[in-house]
Amino acid sequence: MPLMVEPMIEQTVNETRFSGVIFVKIDGNVEFESAYGYADRSNKIPNTVDTRFGIASGTKFLTALGIGKLIDRGDLALTSRLCDCVNIDFPHISADVTIDHLLTHTSGVYDYYDEELVEDIDNFQLDIPCFELKGPKDYIPLFRDGRMKFHPGERFSYSNGGFILLGIVIEEISGTPYIDFIQNNILELCGMSDSGFFAMDRLPERTAFGYIDAEDGWRTNIFTLPIVGSSDAGLFTTVGDMDKLWGAFFEGKILSKRLTNLFLEKAVKDKDSRFYGRGIWIHHGEGKDPVHSLMGWDAGVSFKSTCPSKDSVITVISNTSDGAWAVNREIMNHLGITR
Repeated sequence: MPLMVEPMIEQTVNETRFSGVIFVKIDGNVEFESAYGYADRSNKIPNTVDTRFGIASGTKFLTALGIGKLIDRGDLALTSRLCDCVNIDFPHISADVTIDHLLTHTSGVYDYYDEELVEDIDNFQLDIPCFELKGPKDYIPLFRDGRMKFHPGERFSYSNGGFILLGIVIEEISGTPYIDFIQNNILELCGMSDSGFFAMDRLPERTAFGYIDAEDGWRTNIFTLPIVGSSDAGLFTTVGDMDKLWGAFFEGKILSKRLTNLFLEKAVKDKDSRFYGRGIWIHHGEGKDPVHSLMGWDAGVSFKSTCPSKDSVITVISNTSDGAWAVNREIMNHLGITR
C-alpha cells in the first residue's frame, strides 16, 4: 500500500474498539477501505463497507445543495430574506435574516438544539417526542418563540435551527416536501442509491443501528433521535455514496460553477484555523491549502468526511457517539493533512 496507512489504522481501530467503516482515497486511488464492529450487536451482524450509517449534521451539506439548486433555478437568492420566503410567522426572528445568514450560521436565530449549551448529546431530550418529528415544520414549536441570540451577520454560531429553517424554505419555495426534494434533486442526481432518510423504527437492510455506550451497558439511539431525519441532520449513507457526492460536487454536476466555487469559499471564521463556507467546514492552516470537510455528531453517530483535494476523500463513519474521532485524527496526522 503506497501510503502505508493500514498498520496505523489497524492499531487505532484495536485501541479504540472502533465500530464503523473507513474509506481512504488519495489522488483517485482507493488506498484503504474496511469495516469493523457490528451493525446489529444483538444479532452479531457485522458492519460491511456497504453498510448504511447515519451521518447526523453531515446532512446540512445536502440541505445547502438543495438551496443552491433553487438559487441556480432563479427561485431564490443568497440575499433573499427569510421573511419573504416562508408564509409562516416567526415573531422574534429579525426581518434582516437572509438565506446566506442561515447557510453560514451567522443568522443569530434561536437554536432549539444549541450546541454551545448542550453538554450531553447521548441523553438530550427535546420538548416534542422524537416520534413526532417527521419533517422541518414539525420543529417549529421548538423555536417559534425563541429570541434572537445576536443581530444577523454579527458572528458565527453553529445553528441546527437555522438549517431547519432552510428546510422549510425549500418546502415553501419548491412546493415539495424536503425529503422528496433532496431525494430527487441531489441523491438521484449523484447516483447515491444507498442513501436516504429512513425511519428509525423501519430501517432497511444493510443499515447500522446507532449505539450509545454507558456504564450500565449499551442501548440503541432510537428513543433519542427524531424518528426521521430532517434538514439539519439524519441522512443515512455509505462511504461509497459519500465518494459519489464529493465527486459530483467538484465536477459541477450539482450546482453551477459560480455557486460551487462560492460554497467552497471561507464565509466566516469559527476559531483558530477553522472556517465555515455554506454547509461545509474549511480548515485552512497558515501556509497550507484549504481542506474541506463534513462532520456529524449525535447520540450513536459520529462522522467525518474530508476532501483535501477534488480527487482525494477520507471518510470515517461510526455507529457510536464518538468512535470516528480518534481514527480520523490518526489518518489526518499520518497524511499530514490539516484537520
